[in-house]
Amino acid sequence: MSEADVNTERLVQDLKTVARDAEELMKATADMAGEKAAEVKSRLTSIAENAKTACQRLEEQASVHVENADKVIRSHPYESVGIAFGVGVLLGVLLGRK
Repeated sequence: MSEADVNTERLVQDLKTVARDAEELMKATADMAGEKAAEVKSRLTSIAENAKTACQRLEEQASVHVENADKVIRSHPYESVGIAFGVGVLLGVLLGRK
């Protein structure tokens, strides 16, 4: 898994957490009244919806990238193994040096 994939996965998890927390906060403040409370609830609703939408988009993009990587690896299996081996050796050398 590449660093970009890890970052994307972490971002998706963070967005899910934000959306869930915003929904919980809206439920917890449901009995509050006033103009300011209504404004805050409106903003939280908007933020939660935006986070959910962004999360869905990122998950779709990630699955497309995974499918593309799978196609490339299946069409060039020996080259893929060679590259993975080379990266492993390089990491081993770099991490082995102290």
